[in-house]
Amino acid sequence: MQSCESSVDSADDPLSRGLRRRGQPRVVVIGAGLAGLAAAKALLEQGFTDVTVLEASSRIGGRVESVKLGHATFELGATWIHGSHGNPIYHLAETNGLLEETTDGERSVGRISLYSKNGVACYLTNRGCRIPKDVVEEFSDLYNEVYNLTQEFFRHGKPVNAESQNSVGVFTREEVRNRIRDDPDEPEATKRLKLAMIQQYLKVESCESSSHSMDEVSLSAFGEWTEIPGAHHIIPSGFMRVVELLAEGIPPHAIQLGKPVRCVHWDQASARPRGPEIEPRGEGDHNHYSREGGPGGEAPLGDGRGEDPQWPVVVECEDCEMIPADHVIVTVSLGVLKQQHNSFFHPGLPAEKVAAIHRLGIGTTDKIFLEFEEPFWGPECNSLQFVWEDEAESRTLTYPPELWYRKICGFDVLYPPERYGHVLSGWICGEEALVMERCDDEAVAEICTEMLRQFTGNPNIPKPRRILRSSWGSNPYFRGSYSYTQVGSSGADVERLAKPLPYTESSKTAHGSSSEQQPGHLLSSKCPEQSLDPNRGSIKPMQVLFSGEATHRKYYSTTHGALLSGQREAARLIEMYQDLFQQGP
Repeated sequence: MQSCESSVDSADDPLSRGLRRRGQPRVVVIGAGLAGLAAAKALLEQGFTDVTVLEASSRIGGRVESVKLGHATFELGATWIHGSHGNPIYHLAETNGLLEETTDGERSVGRISLYSKNGVACYLTNRGCRIPKDVVEEFSDLYNEVYNLTQEFFRHGKPVNAESQNSVGVFTREEVRNRIRDDPDEPEATKRLKLAMIQQYLKVESCESSSHSMDEVSLSAFGEWTEIPGAHHIIPSGFMRVVELLAEGIPPHAIQLGKPVRCVHWDQASARPRGPEIEPRGEGDHNHYSREGGPGGEAPLGDGRGEDPQWPVVVECEDCEMIPADHVIVTVSLGVLKQQHNSFFHPGLPAEKVAAIHRLGIGTTDKIFLEFEEPFWGPECNSLQFVWEDEAESRTLTYPPELWYRKICGFDVLYPPERYGHVLSGWICGEEALVMERCDDEAVAEICTEMLRQFTGNPNIPKPRRILRSSWGSNPYFRGSYSYTQVGSSGADVERLAKPLPYTESSKTAHGSSSEQQPGHLLSSKCPEQSLDPNRGSIKPMQVLFSGEATHRKYYSTTHGALLSGQREAARLIEMYQDLFQQGP
């Protein structure tokens, strides 16, 4: 049988052994995105010394990925700092001078952010016509009125009627359509244009929510997502600079890249028969373990910690290394949990956590960057939005695979051109984004060029000189872009997902209310069970903790939600061991 070895570099020196005799906990963080790095940084700053971050890919950052091409930086993942007032990401960027080159045009106050607030959005039809500006403005005002109504169901406890199917998309589509049709003074041709614009706006909204369709987003829960006040900002040098700032406080040896995890074996003391059989490989060596087990299936020998030698958690890596730990902070995406939770945890997750994983939604939002030699758009144009006139009566945003390109809602103009060159950024989401990911660059560039020619009415638009695109849906370490509250789910499911294992009596009733954390504040998570000596008793608390954007009830889908969730889980452990660190050496 193949043997696996446990990690040794944090426990074989005299200082580490002395700390472990005092109860210095070993913490393993799975994932080096914003949540994982924030958690590790917070723990290290509070005196934890045995912290290891395991990252499956070859880089840190998670769903932040800045790509340098020439003198410009392009964001395949997170792009904007959403809001500034109390936003920890904004504070980090501002304090470290990352926004000094951000232009006024890159400080957008609009709900749906573009790369520039300067200029106007050009709404084009598939017949090559531009929709008049006054028609666009009238429709935009109407749509925003209805959008505001979608917020009231959660915020004011407004009942959801059966006709809406508790769906943001269904409610919005029907409400806007009825208002357009009921206008007695509107010419029929204008009504048709506005009806077609509904689908385009819902495509944009789907990209914002990272859902396949807004029909899948819960109307009753939609208003719980909270927007931080203030402008949205772009970081000219790249969002990865925020990631690098977080990583600066973590020793390089503490982050292991290319280290995918196969399984988290938890609750080893009370559920040992279901965990991996591990024992010391040699007398006097308490840091290398084999999966084969000892005579009679005995537990591992002591490691210098006194009465209870059993590690409560063992992290099994894909390379077969076994890493024992006191606590594991899991930051993998909701997409990975949906696909792998059955095999990723042993014993399996509690039924209510599994149900929450299934109910919550995550989709794919991809970008398609096209670089041209010269701009074919006017200097006043900040985006090209695609409106298919034959979709005026459509009630779905799903297309057959060969028509995947119809899900592209439009292209933003990257601004300023002195920094980016002449570049457009296209947006596509849902199942059609997954089809796009399976196409090669040449095919995507060709289709996008044909669409641009068709909608602008300019048959002479050349093919782009370069294409760059994301592929979050097919990436096995993400399986999607970010989360949303799917029809049938609610903020309570986010709380269930965030709740640490094993459950304590108080957490069973409180449902982890700690994820109500506010920007810039570490959370205090008082509960009687967690105030006990963590090394005493048969069931150790906080063995497996969960963070990541999908675990923040108010700020899911955002970078600040991810960062705050990592700090939240670190705060649980900091409080749990506060007596240890107050004692000093």
